[in-house]
Amino acid sequence: MGGTGAQWQAGQLDGLLRQVRHHAFRGAELDAREVLDWLHRQAGVDVALVGDDAGTVELATADFPREILRTLAPLLARLSGGELAAAATQTDSLYVHCEALGAKGPRPVLVAAGRSAPTHEAVALASHTGSVITLLRRVQDADLAWRGYQHKARQVRFAVLQALLAGEPALARRMTTGAVPPLLEADRLRVHLLHCPTGDRDRITRAHQDSSGYHGPDLMVQCPAFKEHLICLIADANEDGSGGQARGRGEALRRMVRDNPRYALGISGPHPLSATAAAYSQAAHALAAARTVPGRVALYHGQTPLGGVLPRRPSLTWARALLRPLDSLPKVTVDITRFLMSMPRSAVARLLDLSRNTVTAHIRRAEGALGLDLDDVRSRAEVHLALALTSACAASEPGDHHPPLTLDDLLRTEPAAAWAQSFLRPLQATHRRTLQAWIDANADAQQAARSLDLSRNTVRTHLRTAEALLGRDLLTTGVGVHDVVHALRITAARSA
Repeated sequence: MGGTGAQWQAGQLDGLLRQVRHHAFRGAELDAREVLDWLHRQAGVDVALVGDDAGTVELATADFPREILRTLAPLLARLSGGELAAAATQTDSLYVHCEALGAKGPRPVLVAAGRSAPTHEAVALASHTGSVITLLRRVQDADLAWRGYQHKARQVRFAVLQALLAGEPALARRMTTGAVPPLLEADRLRVHLLHCPTGDRDRITRAHQDSSGYHGPDLMVQCPAFKEHLICLIADANEDGSGGQARGRGEALRRMVRDNPRYALGISGPHPLSATAAAYSQAAHALAAARTVPGRVALYHGQTPLGGVLPRRPSLTWARALLRPLDSLPKVTVDITRFLMSMPRSAVARLLDLSRNTVTAHIRRAEGALGLDLDDVRSRAEVHLALALTSACAASEPGDHHPPLTLDDLLRTEPAAAWAQSFLRPLQATHRRTLQAWIDANADAQQAARSLDLSRNTVRTHLRTAEALLGRDLLTTGVGVHDVVHALRITAARSA
């Protein structure tokens, strides 16, 4: 090993540090192989990093004589096991310097082999190189642990969201025993649905994350179904939404939208934790409207839902009769059916981390029990209304003991007619015709365009305008389609 003097050694160490700083400045990882190659160039030795007492070579310079490791095996075992810190020997006309790295066994060993005896300066340089490799390994281990923690934190947050969407806050609390997020202790929440570029979601989530993996009193979850959506569950301290924390987190989201023209934000009304699914639906509707307003932020100001104006007991009796066949199906099938009412099938598969074939099998089972084609938009609208009616009523609440009315009977009532008229009032005749053709085409824009003798882009433009005027999401989650189906059905029946 060549080189003499403290000045030479200092110069070489300065070069090594410059290389480390260069990688750190670029935000890139400095690979241990680069450090070994650097030592080879500076000291004229071949170097290997031996990972354990079995002599496994993790890294080595190109010409390192691996055959010497068999002779060195007993020495390497002592170094790896902690009996020795460093050792020098000769084998096969090579001068070998070995140094154990780190404190935890089995320790990796840095092995440097050269044709001439090493100088004190070169040995010191090899020792410093070993220290740099040790630090690099610790940084990489820490980075790996950090990435693992972030992955687990995302999984827990998503599990909490799924439990809340299923209307089971108690289950969400049990899943987080020992580190229950403050959100689950809140009485009410609002869903803020942020539309942003997919790559921004992780950055935003980390920027607001606390040491527990949550977001203070709130929760941010990257939507797996819609890649540009960040679902923000924000604790609502007061019924009017004026709680300090809600205002603080909500205001931060508003600032993001204000500062970035690619962002939009839909905000639900306040809901109890058990009604998170309803809050999410409202936020999706608000987001559809937000994309067209100047500030790209919209609060949900929807009218009373159709289920709220129908005669209570007759409508509940109808809903329970329609859904009764689902009682004999597995809960997962029922859950998938519920999710299908508010998002496309492919989105349900991504949300539940299931294959599309598995989701389709469960849907076919539900269709067989209900006697309905859930690919048909009108059938989905009926099931969605029935689920909304039964979810809003206590399971023990008595129904009507008279023969159940049909849905057509329920929709002929005066309150239903008034609801439909109010719902459709913002639309011009052109947009109503487009919506009717779209529903008649089973929500297929291409087929609707052919029936109207318009381009598909024109039809989609009309639908986007209708989204904004109605405050309903028609083209992303599609959950607003159900209200359109019912309103048009009521109107058509009145005019027949």
